[in-house]
Parts: sequence; structure tokens; C-alpha cells
Amino acid sequence: MDSTVFSLYFAEYPTSWGVFRAAASAGGVTAVGLPGEDGRRFFSYIQKKYPAFLLVERTTAELEQARAEIGEYLAGERREFAVPFHIRATPFQFKVLEAVSAIPYGSTATYGEIAERVGSPSAARAVGAACGANPIPLIVPCHRVVAAAGLGGYGGGPALKRKLLELEGVLLNNT
Repeated sequence: MDSTVFSLYFAEYPTSWGVFRAAASAGGVTAVGLPGEDGRRFFSYIQKKYPAFLLVERTTAELEQARAEIGEYLAGERREFAVPFHIRATPFQFKVLEAVSAIPYGSTATYGEIAERVGSPSAARAVGAACGANPIPLIVPCHRVVAAAGLGGYGGGPALKRKLLELEGVLLNNT
């Protein structure tokens, strides 16, 4: 029987926007928790996706890079993230998150547009679910995906989504 214990490390980052959380394995960042989210959601996700891992509160090079890049992004000094990441997702979720990653800073795409980009034009709701399951928001900028008739959902709540889009210079209607 293999008794190897794998470690997953996490850190919390207080910012003027609220507390961000991040977890990383040896392969890179595995999860990012947003301000406004209950910390239990973050830890529940980790426990579900990485049940054989020991969660340790300790920083790593990847977590320090994530902290720095999140800070730079929130200060308007970073447009893309370079921190390595390693996530667990279904093949469809990977396709969606790859398409979301291609949305440029300061731009948006609708759930329907992303569905078309991944070859599933009738799967706008599934795209929304994949965005909702995005374990590394900001790094994969799912806040840039909006509903055809408004803002759409976001794990950190609509106010945070609006604030992130406004940081990027996206002008929104009062929806």
C-alpha cells in the first residue's frame, strides 16, 4: 500500500479589496479564493479535489508569485498572469477556461460567444457552469465573461465582478 502523503500549500493575502486565498502544489497554483467568498468554500473545494493531500499553511515560490501578481493586477500594473498553475477540471471545463484565458484585458465575451469558441454553440449554460467551477479566478479571468443581457454571475459576487471589470476599463450598463 502506498502511504505517500502529498502536500498542498496555502496562504492568505489581505489586500485593500479584501482577503484573497491561494493554494499550490508542486505543479503550481491549484486554487484562488476571492474576497467576499466564504473561506469554507475555498477549503471545501480543496478537500473535494485533492482529498489525498495534506493542506499546510506555508508559502511557496508559486504562492509568493501569485501574491505579487494579484497585487500588481489590483493596482492596475498587470494585465496577464504568469504564475504556473495546475488545476483539475473536465475536458470541457479545460476548453472553456482556455477560451476564457484568451479574452484580452479590458474586453468581455458572452457565455454564448465562449460556447461557440469551444465548438458547442448551444452550451452557454454549461459555459457558465464551467466558469463557476473555475478554481483560479483572476489567473483565468472568468470575470470577463458576461451574460448577453447583463453582468452574469461570479463566485466573488456581482459587486466584485463589476469592480474588476471597471479596473480594466470596461464600461458597463447599470445591469
